[in-house]
Amino acid sequence: MNVVMFGKGFGKPRQLSLSGPVASLAAAAVATIVISAGFVGGYWYSAKTGSGVSTTELMELTGEIESQRETIDAIRQENEDTLDALAIRIAQMNARMIRLDAVGRRLTEMADIDDGEFNFDTEPALGGPEEPMAAGSNSAVPEVVDAMTLLSYQLDNREAQLNVLESVLMNQNLKERVYPQGRPVNSGWLSSYFGKRTDPFTGKPANHTGIDFAGKHGDEIVAVADGVVTWSGDRYGYGVMVEINHGNGYSTRYAHNSENRVSAGDEVKKGQVVALMGKTGRATGPNLHFEVLRNGRRVNPVNFIRESSK
Repeated sequence: MNVVMFGKGFGKPRQLSLSGPVASLAAAAVATIVISAGFVGGYWYSAKTGSGVSTTELMELTGEIESQRETIDAIRQENEDTLDALAIRIAQMNARMIRLDAVGRRLTEMADIDDGEFNFDTEPALGGPEEPMAAGSNSAVPEVVDAMTLLSYQLDNREAQLNVLESVLMNQNLKERVYPQGRPVNSGWLSSYFGKRTDPFTGKPANHTGIDFAGKHGDEIVAVADGVVTWSGDRYGYGVMVEINHGNGYSTRYAHNSENRVSAGDEVKKGQVVALMGKTGRATGPNLHFEVLRNGRRVNPVNFIRESSK
């Protein structure tokens, strides 16, 4: 193969004769140079006139997208955690409301309030015209959490107040239950008063330490207050007797019984039958000798009977 070379430095055209392996090697070199030049030119042209994004810029955009994706995932997880916390707080507040409803029902019963006035088994009645909220006035999650925290504090405060009120009412109710009041018999009539009288056996003036209710043999005798039985049996002058300690320094005695229905150590409730009327001991006939003691000193039982009728 002959190659003719032209140029000012050569003076006149020169001719090179290429043959065999030398010709093949030269052809391969020329082809490589041409292909490389085409590839570089195509890449340069594509970068300038194509998408306008280089490989470096593409890698930066990919990194930014991945970062934004991680941020979104973090925000989503934070929102899920917040919703879980709100759900737990709502459950706690609901439990408090249930307790408050229970306390309210007990207080209603203890205070003897009409059921229709405070009904803790139904939602409270509400009313008023509807006023739509302005657009964009929805509270943000932190504001909702703050509001729920404040409401939780208010519920705790109300619960404490109701518990105190319950304790006060229970103490009042307990005092009423243990304070001797009312008649110790369901039937019968007052036959002898407290204080000085003529003794029915001797005919001489004597001091009567209680009051007597005359009735029929076997009439029921009831406790005038809650308490604990401290005596149940025979006692000189009293016959078959029951004595009940009511606390706060008060105790009562029920004497001349034909039969006792309680034993020492028994707890009794107000109005409970403790004995049956009889004429045991120093008695002229079926009657109940009733005494009230305050700090060990016998006082007039009539005052306690009259208080119960006010």
